[in-house]
Amino acid sequence: MDKSTQHGSLEMVAAMLISGTIGWFVLVSGQAVPDVVFWRCAFGALTLLVICALMGFLRPGLLTRHTFLLIMLSGVAIVANWVMLFASFSRASIAISTAVYNVQPFLLIGLTALFLGEKITVPKLAWLAVSFVGMLAIVSAHTEQGESGSAYLQGIALALGAALMYAVAALIIKRLKGVPPHLIALIQVSTGVLLLAPMANFSELPSGVQAWGSLVTLGVVHTGVMYVLLYGAIQKLPTALFGALTFIYPIAAIFVDWFAFGHRLEMQQWVGVAAILLAAAGIQLGWRFGWRRVVI
Repeated sequence: MDKSTQHGSLEMVAAMLISGTIGWFVLVSGQAVPDVVFWRCAFGALTLLVICALMGFLRPGLLTRHTFLLIMLSGVAIVANWVMLFASFSRASIAISTAVYNVQPFLLIGLTALFLGEKITVPKLAWLAVSFVGMLAIVSAHTEQGESGSAYLQGIALALGAALMYAVAALIIKRLKGVPPHLIALIQVSTGVLLLAPMANFSELPSGVQAWGSLVTLGVVHTGVMYVLLYGAIQKLPTALFGALTFIYPIAAIFVDWFAFGHRLEMQQWVGVAAILLAAAGIQLGWRFGWRRVVI
């Protein structure tokens, strides 16, 4: 492994470990979800503004009006993604929400087939079936009745909605070739500030070191620093290795959920999580089952 790949691998591992702790900071902040996302966007925008300035990405001529509007639209999808994912943590647990969220590659495949005319191969359909079985295992594993059972299903639905919004954002970003990704992130989080400012509770600001520390960390570390590490890794790593290292994120999130909050998955939930992650790995790494390539 050459030095560039080693450096990229370290950046990717760090980015995924940081991502795995997002749920922890969201819950520890003690704030309503719209407020958490607003402050994440605000502190993230300030951090990314400095980064883009230092990297020379604020000079005129990098964006057309059409490109700028597309990035803002992707920002709306990203903010909706964060709101739904963060809301799911307190309902279905960080571990379950993160596992369900990893169906996003399949949603992106569906969107690209629908809007870009890309073909869906039989292996992709097979991995989709594996993922669907995992989803059924997770949904049916929760045996509690009443309000808590309803909240659990709401959490799963919110995580699925978050995955869909991420897939929509990714579909839009596919059309933004040549635009510095750090600049895309800056415009996305700035869009989030504008969208959520009317809903943010400024009359009762967060109080205490824990609340403000969590919010600042979400903005500076989980947004600014994480984006820099992630995009640095993208430039250095081959696609297969990059895809493989993304699975550090859900594994880290499951461990954090157990370590910080004592949430232990039931056996059927473990089966569901494993099926979803296996299917996502199969899609991202191009695993096949030995049959001839067929498209529909």
